[in-house]
Amino acid sequence: MHDCVFVMLLFLLLMGAIGAEEDPALCKMLGNPEFPLLSKDGDITIGGAFSIHSQISKPSLSFTDTPEPLTCSRINFAEFHFAQTMIFAIEEINNSSSLLPNISIGYKIFDTCGSTLPSTRAAMGLMNGQEKTLGNNCSSQSSVHAVIGASESSSTIVMLQVLGIFQVPVISHFATCACLSNRKEYPSFFRTIPSDYYQSRALAKLVKHFGWTWVGAVRSDNDYGNNGMATFITAASQEGVCIEYSEAISRTADRREQVARVVGVIKSGSARVLIAFLAQGEMNILLEEALKQNLTGLQWVGSESWITAGHLATKRYSGILMGSLGFAIRKTKIKGLQEFLFQVNPSQDPQNNLLREFWEATFGCRFQSRLRGQTSCTGSERLQDINNPFTDVSELRISNNVYKAVYAVAHALHNMLECGQSGETVNHPCIWKDDLEPRQVVKHLQDVNFTLKSEEREYFDGNGDPAATYELVNWQRNRAGDVVFVAVGNYDASLPNGKQFTMDGIKITWAAESPKRPESVCSESCLPGFRQAVMKGKPICCFSCVPCAAGEISNSSSSAECSRCPIEYWSNEDHSQCVLKVMEFLSYGDTMGALLASFSLFGAGLTLLVFSVLFRFRHTPLVKASNSELSFLLLFSLTLCFLCSLTFIGRPSEWSCMLRHTAFGITFALCMSCILAKTIAVVIAFKANRPSRTVPQCSAALQRTSVLSCTLLQVFVCLLWLTLAPPNPYKNTAHATERIILECDLGSSIWFWVVLGYIGLLAVLCFILAFLARKLPDNFNEAKFITFSMLIFCAVWVAFIPAYVSSPGKFTVAVEIFAILASSFGLLFCIFAPKCYILLLKPERNTKRHMMGRNQSKSL
Repeated sequence: MHDCVFVMLLFLLLMGAIGAEEDPALCKMLGNPEFPLLSKDGDITIGGAFSIHSQISKPSLSFTDTPEPLTCSRINFAEFHFAQTMIFAIEEINNSSSLLPNISIGYKIFDTCGSTLPSTRAAMGLMNGQEKTLGNNCSSQSSVHAVIGASESSSTIVMLQVLGIFQVPVISHFATCACLSNRKEYPSFFRTIPSDYYQSRALAKLVKHFGWTWVGAVRSDNDYGNNGMATFITAASQEGVCIEYSEAISRTADRREQVARVVGVIKSGSARVLIAFLAQGEMNILLEEALKQNLTGLQWVGSESWITAGHLATKRYSGILMGSLGFAIRKTKIKGLQEFLFQVNPSQDPQNNLLREFWEATFGCRFQSRLRGQTSCTGSERLQDINNPFTDVSELRISNNVYKAVYAVAHALHNMLECGQSGETVNHPCIWKDDLEPRQVVKHLQDVNFTLKSEEREYFDGNGDPAATYELVNWQRNRAGDVVFVAVGNYDASLPNGKQFTMDGIKITWAAESPKRPESVCSESCLPGFRQAVMKGKPICCFSCVPCAAGEISNSSSSAECSRCPIEYWSNEDHSQCVLKVMEFLSYGDTMGALLASFSLFGAGLTLLVFSVLFRFRHTPLVKASNSELSFLLLFSLTLCFLCSLTFIGRPSEWSCMLRHTAFGITFALCMSCILAKTIAVVIAFKANRPSRTVPQCSAALQRTSVLSCTLLQVFVCLLWLTLAPPNPYKNTAHATERIILECDLGSSIWFWVVLGYIGLLAVLCFILAFLARKLPDNFNEAKFITFSMLIFCAVWVAFIPAYVSSPGKFTVAVEIFAILASSFGLLFCIFAPKCYILLLKPERNTKRHMMGRNQSKSL
């Protein structure tokens, strides 16, 4: 219904501006039916709109009957203080010889009653200048050149919708809605208080700074609260802060029931921090209901509207609001203001009802009282003896904004009238212009840049906003037990993002004056080693703690994600740190490494023992018959084969990697060459009909040549391998995630298989030749033993291939060592065990006759 009436009144205003001269009754309707509450004539007139009264009657609205006039009551001392501050600034300028010399400024101050309908009435009164006169014509242009006000965003928007049509500049001292920065909608609006866009973002940073990620929110159900809270919620989400609930409070007929419901929501919520984006009127309503329901223990974070409101800092509300935090406009001192306020008296204008009402409300008396027992006002009472928001000048924050707004208009007019710009005369009188239009004032307001006596620099940006700077205020008690507002930090939106918010290091008082900062989170912080997992259907601030996976860590509490360790690192047991991965290789300290090394040394020692036995019996027929030179060379190569396995044990290095594979290839090639030469010699010797006479014995030189050439071929292959693609140490991180396998990369697997294949080729040749000689005389059948040894050798290395390919980590090396040892032991036992048996245990067989016995019997 209120919106309908406002549309009707706005329509009438437009119609009146166009055709008011044709309809005097309409012109009278458009004017304010009352005088301005405070006024003074001057060459230039500045309008004022303040919520001097805080309560408004609600007349019945109908489209058939004339609406009853709106009635405002209950004087607001803080707003009356603002109005007087405006008058003080105007008087100070009028007495100045440097600012607007010889130009007097007048004023007309109207009451908006903190509501939209009276604000519309005030705007029309400021526009038309139509007071209670008998004139029949509306003035053709605005009666004021600029307007200071209003004190609420919604009231300011309503006034702009009227005054903005005629481009009358409006400079607000308290309207903070970010929506007013829209230059397309409000081209004639300016303000001396920062936009809520900056305050809301500052509040979000404040909440995040103290680790409050789970908060409740309550706001005024108007442009100020709705826009400010919307910006805060957006900024809070960017900071990782969640809103448990967001409730609105409006000044409606059913507000008691509504506010009771809101307080119930706050009490039932789990958030211990409450963001209160409320105008003072809604804050008063909320606090009264909070007292009824005993709402305590909350950390209040407030907007600039109420965070420094002196009338709230009383014992009545201290149990609820003590420890509150919020951003406020910087306070300052205005020299001479207190003395000016003390001079306010009904005797200044005996006909002014507002002064009389103010006096009666201040001193609790009545002029011309007729009621029995009621104190009569004399007018001689002293304001110096009163302590209320009107006389309090200790927190000049918003009052300073009023003061700056008046001076901004004065400087704009000063520049507009070209004051003091004639030749060498500094204080040249202003060049008066009869056609002084408000739209010209708007243009010059945009360009003002001046410094006050307090050394504050004032200017407007492209949106009509001032520089956004705040003080972080904390409610604390002084030694006397009174509540004081202590600045504990600052916020400057003009600074880089990381430096905007600073704390002064002053100790903060928390909710209920607790020494410990309150906690307000939906879920407790996850310990290091855990990550936050969002719970389905709940905000991101509500989460469960899930352990980090293997190889991942979180080294701080409340980590949203676990970070993966670098490739050479792994997570510790707590998953809170990355530690170097365990380097895995076959070392002598391992049980397996020590056991294999023992077998290797045992095999080498056993081979040397066999060597010494054969050397001891080197002149006996058995040793001579088995080609002693090749036997000793074979034992030497077997010793090297046993010892080369030691190069596979230990931390891989460039030299060890090259040595282990080449030593393996060359020693086994030497070993197979010796066996091959021995086998060939046996076959040739015993395949002849008369081996001792008709067939020449295989010369030693030929045997040496064959062994040397077969071995040198392998040496050549190994040299090519080392030259073209040598083996090198390699950290294998792909096979095992939790450890690093130090191994020797083959460089080129082709060369490895060529080396192994060559050994296999020699072994196959040995096996074939030995197999062909398996039916030689039993008394000297060395070929049979070579056949068995080659069977074992080939079986071991054939089994080695799949085992080598499939074995993980250090077991790959162990398999290779096992194959070397197994094949070496097989050769040693199969070829030399029978000889040692005869040499040591059956010496009677070690005779030439016995060696040739069976062959001779056959020849007979």
